[in-house]
Order: sequence, then C-alpha cells, then structure tokens
Amino acid sequence: MIRVEHIPAAHSDAAVAVVTIDRQEKRNALTPSLLENIAGVAKLVHTGRGRAHAVVLAGAGPGFCAGFDLDLCRDDPMMMGDLLTRLSHAVRALRNLTVPVVAAAHGAAIAGGCALLSGCDLVVTDAGARLGYPVVRLGVSPAVSGSTLRLAIGGARTRERFLDPGLINGTEALRIGLAHECVESPEDVLPRAIELASDLARKPHHAVVATKRWLNELDGSNNSARHDAALRASLAIAGGHEEQQRLAAIWSKP
Repeated sequence: MIRVEHIPAAHSDAAVAVVTIDRQEKRNALTPSLLENIAGVAKLVHTGRGRAHAVVLAGAGPGFCAGFDLDLCRDDPMMMGDLLTRLSHAVRALRNLTVPVVAAAHGAAIAGGCALLSGCDLVVTDAGARLGYPVVRLGVSPAVSGSTLRLAIGGARTRERFLDPGLINGTEALRIGLAHECVESPEDVLPRAIELASDLARKPHHAVVATKRWLNELDGSNNSARHDAALRASLAIAGGHEEQQRLAAIWSKP
C-alpha cells in the first residue's frame, strides 16, 4: 500500500524519495498498517538507490487521501482510537524527519489525509482540490493534528477549520497557509512537488538538516507533550455514542 521510488536529483549525488500511498480502490483511505508505514518513512528514505535528501509524500489515483477507512470501524468500536493514535505518530514522524518533506496533495486531502499535510514542510495542491477536516459531523474530534496545523495556519484559522465541517479548495488553502503552492491542474501537483524536493535535495545537506532541526525546536514541533495532549483530546471521545450513531447512519444508506 506504500510505494517508494528514489529519483536522482539533477547535478547532485543526492536523491528524492517519492513515498506514494497506493490504495486507489479506497481513495487511499488510511488503515492502521498504512499509517504505520508512513510513520516508518524515516527508514524507507535510506534504502534504494542513494540516500534521500528530500521526500515527496504523494497519493496514487485521482486524489491524495480521503481520510480514515471508516469501514474498519463498523465492527470494532476501538478502531477509531487506534487510527487516531497511529495518525498522530505518522504526523510526528513526517515533521521530525531529518530531511524536508513536500506533500503532493492533488484532488482531495480530507480529514486524516489533510492532517498528514500538517506534518510536511511544504504542501503543493491544485486549485480545484478539496481539503479540510469534516469529522466533527461524525462525532470525531480532529484535535489530534491541532498542534501541527496551528503552526501552519495560526490559532484562529485552526479553530475555524476544525469547527467548520466544510471543505475548502486549493486556492483558499493557499490563502490561509494550509498549502504553500497551488497549481492549476491535479496532474501538475506531483511534478511540481518533485521539482521543489529536488531543489531542496541539491542544497548543502548538513545545513538543511540543521536548519530543519532548529525550526522544529523553535516552533515546538518536537514537543512530544504537545502532540500527546492533542491526541488525548481526540481519544477522549473516540468510539463514543455520537460517533457510533453517526457512522451507523452512513452505513445504513443504500
């Protein structure tokens, strides 16, 4: 469900690792094992052809990621808590990776898929993409990614996006800082993300690593207590009556 390809950076002995979520039949919906693989991306980038000095996180098919695979929660009320916990670990792993991570968020990045973006250093999307956190309508709290999203778009915008279940397009995501670049078509997202990652990979490696480490310290990205508190806020209601009632309503639709 995860593919890793190493692409040599032009005029350099470094490489870019393109890590692709490939579960197209489920719109790249996240499972516990898939999230565990994303969390292990630090190991993946040091395998294959050359050492990766930058990473691109992408999704196969028409969209980046549709969020959690909610079908897994149908017969297991504990599954939501497991998914939230593994999502937290994946977001932290992306942010704490020593090399820069560029997200290629084409088409759609919804709920857990959007949360993954907050762990990346740069985000490329397209104008017509749909992004957001529509999970409160399901009785689920998106607080798990609040500590990293707040760093990207600020406290007021984070409050707005978490409490508003609506989705925004790529142009609006760029305006509020959820995305760093917005291209016209979904097909342009991955090439642009690879271009940005390749440029980062060609820069002096130790300087980039030291700078990212310092930025993480400066903004608190490496503060485990902050991530733990955000996760606890989501876990506090995971598997609760509201969630089970709302999910049952979805599954009962013809």
